[in-house]
Amino acid sequence: MSEAVSWLLELAVKPGQLEILRELVEEMVESTRGEPGTLSYEWFVDDAGEVVHIYERYVDSAAAIVHGETFAERFAERFEACVEVKTFDLYGDPSAELMDGLSVFSPSCLGWLGGFTR
Repeated sequence: MSEAVSWLLELAVKPGQLEILRELVEEMVESTRGEPGTLSYEWFVDDAGEVVHIYERYVDSAAAIVHGETFAERFAERFEACVEVKTFDLYGDPSAELMDGLSVFSPSCLGWLGGFTR
């Protein structure tokens, strides 16, 4: 079992916000690229530009908390203006502190059952 935590968010893009979101994503990706505990940070959009998925993976809860603090400080207000969080699935064994920080998103937490990552 790993200390890594990851999550998958499904977002609904608010009407007229896709281009603003695209610009915000560029900024968020560049910011997150500098976080040493971030293993994966990927955004996907459907053909209609209405649904976005974000996949994030961190070495541990502490690294995810660092990301969350940066998100809250620099991006949360603009993010919330562009999208609505539909689902937030959290994977792994997150710390109580991380769960507290993510509580605003009402994540579903799924614990480790088995498998591997290469």
